[in-house]
Amino acid sequence: MLYIVATPIGNLNEITLRAIDVLRSVDVIAAEDTRHTAVLLNKYGITTRTVAYHKFNEKSSVGGLVEMLENGKDVAVVSDAGMPTVSDPGRVIIDAAVERGLEYTVVSGACAAVNALVLSGLDTRAFTVLGFLPEKNVDRQRFVEPYKNVPCTLVFYSAVHDIRKDLAFLYETFGAREVAVCREMTKKFETVTRGRLGDELDVTEKGEFAIVVAGQTLRAFDGISVEDHIKSYVDGGESLRDAVKKVAADRRVAKSEIYKIAVGMKDRGETDGE
Repeated sequence: MLYIVATPIGNLNEITLRAIDVLRSVDVIAAEDTRHTAVLLNKYGITTRTVAYHKFNEKSSVGGLVEMLENGKDVAVVSDAGMPTVSDPGRVIIDAAVERGLEYTVVSGACAAVNALVLSGLDTRAFTVLGFLPEKNVDRQRFVEPYKNVPCTLVFYSAVHDIRKDLAFLYETFGAREVAVCREMTKKFETVTRGRLGDELDVTEKGEFAIVVAGQTLRAFDGISVEDHIKSYVDGGESLRDAVKKVAADRRVAKSEIYKIAVGMKDRGETDGE
């Protein structure tokens, strides 16, 4: 049997009894980082042999693991934290198991995306886990484009050295949507910072992050042009500058995008003010 085993995302006490039993009983544990997994195994007195199974050797090592399974051995796959295959290795061996008709099952447990979704306070009825953004900007744009107008909550992962860059990119892409930045989940210094993309969010740049972004929604002003939307605020007594801010927030788009339209309106004499 192949077991896909969820492990703690932070606090080592957050592991199921079944996961402990499985890790003790299998013949081998395929781990993303054997040294990292050793900390968990040592805590629970688990002495099962471990082998490396990470994104750099997934394809080359899967053959040996499949051979074990075909010879009647039990194999557990774990990642450094959370559920394997969710932005972590595991997909390759599952594909091989399905192709060869080998049995596999999932041992339930933590998943950072689900924790972040609930902690965010945003809509949990429908969500999409997008994981880590690609490194290159052109790849990022291509990656997120299909999700710009979907109505479900979006969950991203971010490393400490990318968090500011990722938040800036998400603001440029999605505008001033509601956002929650979840840091060091289940650990002593777990924090959740809520606000809107584009805000000066007070985020401590330490640890691991999940960014939860509100989905697109149908709004009362979707049937009117941006120009008319701006005019409605100006006619209501707002300055042009404040109107731009409010329209950007309403439409969940970057303020710079609305500002360009407002400047054009002012140049054409369609609105007054600064």
